[in-house]
Amino acid sequence: MSAALSGGDHQQRIDAARERLIVALDFPSVSAAEALVWQLGDDVSFYKIGLELTIAGGLDLAADLIGSGKRVFLDLKLHDIGNTVERATAAAAARGVSLLTVHAYPQTLAAAARGAAGSPLKVLGVTVLTSYDDADLAAAGYAAGVTETVRRRAGDARAAGVAGVICAPTDAAMVRTVLGPDGLVVTPGVRPRGAAVGDQKRIASPAEAVAAGANMIVVGRPVIAAPDPREAARQILSELAGD
Repeated sequence: MSAALSGGDHQQRIDAARERLIVALDFPSVSAAEALVWQLGDDVSFYKIGLELTIAGGLDLAADLIGSGKRVFLDLKLHDIGNTVERATAAAAARGVSLLTVHAYPQTLAAAARGAAGSPLKVLGVTVLTSYDDADLAAAGYAAGVTETVRRRAGDARAAGVAGVICAPTDAAMVRTVLGPDGLVVTPGVRPRGAAVGDQKRIASPAEAVAAGANMIVVGRPVIAAPDPREAARQILSELAGD
């Protein structure tokens, strides 16, 4: 194989990896988030905006990112009466958001599906947070453990007609069997080998998450807290590309 062909294949794999990587903008201010986006440049094309940054002005940032050609995952974990969820989902769709999370309760999922209908917005049902384990669910009054709760909520998401779910990478393989090949599986709690675990309890490496069935991975602290965030992102892309 020529060097040109080999280089072209490598770039294709990096481009495909870039479609899988979502960097979480877990910052208390828009200015801090903007600084990271500028630093990462063209290496990252997909960003997650969660509750903290949304309250700090993240919706305006989302509009700016979308306007510049980036994609936005709005991680609001909506859960309210059906009418409110439907209208909030429709508002997110109107803004050009690519992904939106809602809690995976049947009524909430159905309302979000109605709100996203006819738009490119993909709704993800939240199964069980990656910082929870069986003991945490028991303390919250759930009789079933993590695996059965995630399985049930993935089934509810499929029945409601939303795009897929967000789940821990350790649940991805099981969720894939529930959703089938076309369901969207997005996994936070991803940690490159050697990275600090932090407050996560059910984690995997980027390559392990994808091998288990994840379409996309969400990475926060391993990139944003790295001494060189761009190099950290590039290392993750390289791992996803199979280098």
